[in-house]
Amino acid sequence: MNLKNTIFILIILFFLFQIVVSKEDSKQEKEKSKPNVVVSTFALYDSAKYIAGDSLNISMILPFGADAHNFELTPKIMSKIEDSSLFVFSGASLEPWIARIPSKNSVDMSKHVKLITLTGGGCDDENHKDHKNHYNENFVDPHYWLDLKNMINITKVLQEEFTKILPKNKELFQKNADKRIDTLSRLDEKYKQQFNSCKKNVIVVNHNAFSYLSKNYGFEVEALSGLSPQMIPSPKNIKHIHEAIKEHNITTIFFESFVSDKIIKSIAKDLDIKVDVLQPLGNITKDEVGKSYIDIMDTNIQKITKALECK
Repeated sequence: MNLKNTIFILIILFFLFQIVVSKEDSKQEKEKSKPNVVVSTFALYDSAKYIAGDSLNISMILPFGADAHNFELTPKIMSKIEDSSLFVFSGASLEPWIARIPSKNSVDMSKHVKLITLTGGGCDDENHKDHKNHYNENFVDPHYWLDLKNMINITKVLQEEFTKILPKNKELFQKNADKRIDTLSRLDEKYKQQFNSCKKNVIVVNHNAFSYLSKNYGFEVEALSGLSPQMIPSPKNIKHIHEAIKEHNITTIFFESFVSDKIIKSIAKDLDIKVDVLQPLGNITKDEVGKSYIDIMDTNIQKITKALECK
């Protein structure tokens, strides 16, 4: 190759490079021009992403793989929330750090859904006396996004809030919200059918994050450590779980990715039964990145119906 051809090729490569850089700069500028919406937990994040499409910058406070219960607010995250057009948080005392966040442009989603209360927090009294509960004194279950009807309400609220931010995109938000609501409604009917004929009616979990599912689909939950995952189960509770497993002929018990599985696996080993993971969807693991709320919810249901031996 002679010098003239080499120079020509270099010139072509230079211009191609400039085009790529220009497109990337344009993309970045476009992203910067979009309003920012910050949400606290995964179920809200996944819903917001679906409804907004590409018209808003949606970000979640929790990094994927982080435990929602042990999260600590940083000045950087506080600044990000304060600079956003909208901050959506779960509420129901799930985020005790929320008091440090300015209320301007924020939505407490728990005010827009139907909440349920667990008597005694799902733990024995002796254990509760020695433990400072992470949740409020009324033992409201904050995992309300596991109720598909609540997720329909969440969808409607997000659609309305996004329309306030970008009125010109009203039709897009409405279209996406309608699709989401249709999917959630169909899934609810599908799950009701799946739970319609089950040989068993009790599942055992390490902490009771699944009351909304059990209430909606007609089964019961026995929890090792009640409502709070930080609660250390008492010997009384461990004995009760052993008895419940034997009484209900349970062959699979469940734990969560962000909670220690040591005791639940020990129980499974003692009784020679299986252990599996259920996902409360407050956050997802790094391995689950790319999966949607609906994907994971469906996996949860399939595992539960299998454990309950549903037809």
